[in-house]
This record gives sequence, structure tokens and C-alpha cells, in this order.
Amino acid sequence: MKIHFLDLVSDRTTGKGSGRKAGINPPRLLLESFLVLIAIGAGLLKLPFATVEPVTWMEAAFTATSAVTVTGLIVVDTGSQFTLFGQLVILTLIQLGGLGLMTFAVLTALALGFKLRLKQQLVAQEAFNEISLQTAGGAGKSIAVFALTAEAIGIVVLSLFFVPELGWKDGLYEALFYTISAFNNAGFALSPDSLSAYVDHPGISLSVTALFITGGLGYIVMMELLDRRSWSRLSVYVKVILLATLLLNVTATGAILLLEFGNPATLGALDSFWDKLLAAWFQGVTPRTAGFNTFDIGALTAGTSVFMLLLMFIGGAPNSTASGIKISSFVILIAATRSFLRGSHDVSLLRRSLSSETVLKALATATIGMAVVFVAVLTLSILVEDDFLDIAFEVVSAFGTVGLSRGTTGELGTAGQLVIMAVMLIGRLGPLTLGYTLTARRKSHVRYARTEFPVG
Repeated sequence: MKIHFLDLVSDRTTGKGSGRKAGINPPRLLLESFLVLIAIGAGLLKLPFATVEPVTWMEAAFTATSAVTVTGLIVVDTGSQFTLFGQLVILTLIQLGGLGLMTFAVLTALALGFKLRLKQQLVAQEAFNEISLQTAGGAGKSIAVFALTAEAIGIVVLSLFFVPELGWKDGLYEALFYTISAFNNAGFALSPDSLSAYVDHPGISLSVTALFITGGLGYIVMMELLDRRSWSRLSVYVKVILLATLLLNVTATGAILLLEFGNPATLGALDSFWDKLLAAWFQGVTPRTAGFNTFDIGALTAGTSVFMLLLMFIGGAPNSTASGIKISSFVILIAATRSFLRGSHDVSLLRRSLSSETVLKALATATIGMAVVFVAVLTLSILVEDDFLDIAFEVVSAFGTVGLSRGTTGELGTAGQLVIMAVMLIGRLGPLTLGYTLTARRKSHVRYARTEFPVG
């Protein structure tokens, strides 16, 4: 049976359509695609030759979910418990989850000569956060070229450090593994203590941070930087993302250097000030979704851990491999608060006004994010006997798809792991996408009389 153009079009204002379903819901299709990929990944990781010792279905599913959502939380050590096949499965899941399933779907369709139907374009538009349907296919190509180029450079650079130490075979493999994991902000490592062995290695530390910062900025920012090459020619969006990223990274580095300087279990164990600064930089920029660590996260002071909660909740830039509520939402909410305190009705950034829809979208994203975190923390507090800070850290890390943990992951139990899996999936898809999935968007033509309502 042929499906015509009109059969695919739904009335978005009434929710009625001529097909089986009441309307096209791209976020729901994205969610279903991720669930299918997780199921396939879990099945592959459960194969006897994927692991050194058999893993349970729950362990396989948790690992697959963590990889697809590019989180990095683990219940089974990646380097020692998975064979080369299992590790390559995890890398593939990371790549697919990091770049987005729709990138590969769009590229495959275009490579085979197919034209995207409206339904496929809507899915791609939701995945890429594109305004125009016509730009979705081009976005897919740009994302792939950008990602593969960045990863190729990362493999070459990291090989310069790993190969002399480990030899060609192991050195190239580690360079490949850490490049894909870092660029996609996954945080998966081949060592149980992540990159702690390289805490004072500037080459590896700076290369890995460059990879996950690049992935966290996203292809829109990087493509515009490469294309325009001048601050005055950059869009307001790109300027805001760059300035906010710089400010957050510098602030985080300084805060961790100050809070951990005398901690003998972290920075205090390093002799040189420059080694302390390098370690503070690495651990300051990683919480906004990268998930690597160069010292024990469980040994951090309470102040540092609480500060990291904020960084993990904020996350990276839109259209990137990062998650969280995104830098843009955080900056918009700060700008809206500033405008209110100044008595202004316009919310502006860099002398440009923002629409009320943009502000409401940022508010909805943050609100849904906080609701998800609160419900998950409450649930785990009931299910798991652990320190509250450790539980909150685990949940926010899962929501921001960061992967840092204070040691709670292995103590969650089946019910707790299911909660964290759900939070990882919500964090990867985005809280606003979740809202779109659960609620049909309908335009209302009804306007009510205004009323005064006390706030604060």
C-alpha cells in the first residue's frame, strides 16, 4: 500500500491524523529508536564471547544504556571484564548514541539515493534541533564530517603518547578507545580508576579535555568558528556558548584548586603546583558531561561535590554530545532573572532580545530536569541505604550523562539500577524532548483576562 504525502501529515493543533496514530511524534520515535539500540546492545554484550566472565542481563542492559546515552556509569569494569569484541560493541554504542541515531539514519538514506519523507524529516529535525526541515539532511552530513574529522585528529594525537608507552597495537587501540569515548563525552575507560595514572601527564590530560570540550560545544559552534574565523562575525548564540563555556571552565578550575588544594587524597597528593593546576583543570571541565577522572571522586570534599552537582546539571551546548539542561538554558534563565531585577520586560543577550517562547522553553527544560532529579533522588533514597550526597551525585551524574560516581553505582541493586537507567535515557534525550513525548503540543486560540498573582 502506498502512503501519500497527505497521509503523513497530522493536524498538530488538533492531534488528529489520517494514519493509525493520532499524530506524528518525532520525540517518541527517537525514544523508541534508543530503546531498540539499547536492546540490541544488551543482547550483543550478553554473548559468551563478549565478556571474560558471564554477565547478567541486568548488567548487560545497564552497560548498553550507559553506552548509548554516553554516560559512563558502570556496574562491570570495561577493561577487565569485556573482551575486545565486547569493548568494540560498547564503542559502537557510544558512537551511535553520541552522534545521534538520526544522523546515521539520514546519511544512510541519502547515500542510498532516497529522499526523506516528511515523517523522517520531522524525526531528523527533532534530533538535530533544526528550525528548517530542509536543513536536516545537510545537518546530518555536517555532523558526520565534523565528528569523524575531530576523532581522526584525536586518535593521531593520543597515539603520540600511548604508542611509546604501550607499543603500536595496544597504544593505537587505547588512542582509538579514549578518542571515541572522550569526543562523545562518554567517560568509559579501560582502567578501573579511569585516567588517574595520567594525572600529571599534560599531553594526555590536555588532549582528552580538548576532545570532550569540542564534543560538548557541538557542531554548530565549531562549524561557525571554522567558517567565520572572526569574533565580530559570529552569531549571538555562538558567542554566548563560547563565553559561558570559558567562564564555567575557569570558575570550575579555580574552585576545585581552592577547595581541594590541601586534600591529601586529591590535589594535596601532588607535589608540583603545575600538576595541581593540571589536575584541577581536568576535574573542573569534566563534570559538564565528560565523566573521566584523574583522582578519586569519592575522596572529594563535600563542597567540591556539591559544586560539581551544579556543573553536571548544566551540561554542555545544544546539538552536541553533551547533555544536562544545556548551557543555553542556564544562560537564558540567568538573563531572565537579571531582566526582572532590573525592571525590564525584555530578556536580552549581547544586545539582542530573546522571544518569550525561547525563555519559556529554557524554563520548561530546567523545571522538568529538576523534577526528574528530585523524583529519582527521592526514589533512590527509599531503595538504597547510602549517604544522601552520594545518591544525589549519582542521580545528577546520570541526568547529565556525566558518568562520575562517588561509589554508589555498584550498590544500587536491580531496582536502583533501573531508576538510574531511566534517568540516563531522559538526560540523553533531553528533558524538553521528554515533555514533548508525554504531552501533545496544541495551540490554543483562547485568551483569558489577566489577573495579578503574588510570586516570591
